[in-house]
Amino acid sequence: MILPITNVLTAHQVAQMREHLDQASWVDGAVTAGGQALSAKHNLQLSEQDPLARELGDAILTALARNPLFISAALPLKILPPMFNRYSDGGTYGLHVDNAIRVIPGTVTRVRTDLSATLFLAEPDEYEGGELEVEGKYGTQRVRLNAGDMILYPSTSLHRVTPVTQGARVAAFFWIQSMVRDHERREMLFDLDTSIQSLTGAEAEGQDLQRLTAIYHRLIQQWADT
Repeated sequence: MILPITNVLTAHQVAQMREHLDQASWVDGAVTAGGQALSAKHNLQLSEQDPLARELGDAILTALARNPLFISAALPLKILPPMFNRYSDGGTYGLHVDNAIRVIPGTVTRVRTDLSATLFLAEPDEYEGGELEVEGKYGTQRVRLNAGDMILYPSTSLHRVTPVTQGARVAAFFWIQSMVRDHERREMLFDLDTSIQSLTGAEAEGQDLQRLTAIYHRLIQQWADT
């Protein structure tokens, strides 16, 4: 499942973040690339140790905790602290797959990367190129969202960022370990929850809605890690 989530951040929040990020000290993005990705990655990143990265990352995590669509789709157990990147002057990231396990900086806590997320912090008209291309079971999807919107996709997907030929593409990116490891099961739970939410308040029999809700929670109990 490749899912866009709109309005994760408000326009005001995006503007505040960009004000700080446009004055930030960026480093070579290759410092966080591993293995075969090292030669494919050509961008800039905010250092994970930069206090600004922690401050802005915390603001994103707060927004995600209040986003019901994200919670329903991801069923998050752990979230790696958001990082920030900038692509310009031909910057690109070739076809790659994300590492299966990552460690939260400064800790020994490991996060299994079930889901990858990119939160766009630049409007599409601010740059040319820079599409996120994600390969899935229905072919390649090309993603270019408004500032404040986010794309969520399986971390096992091959993906790349096309070269930015003009302007600058600024984004936050991070990984999620879901309570439900299996992508198919997580997608079924999301579809079921979406159906339940659409029936709530509609002309649905109360007992039928309760049964569906009970099934959802029984499946969560069977499939979820906590």
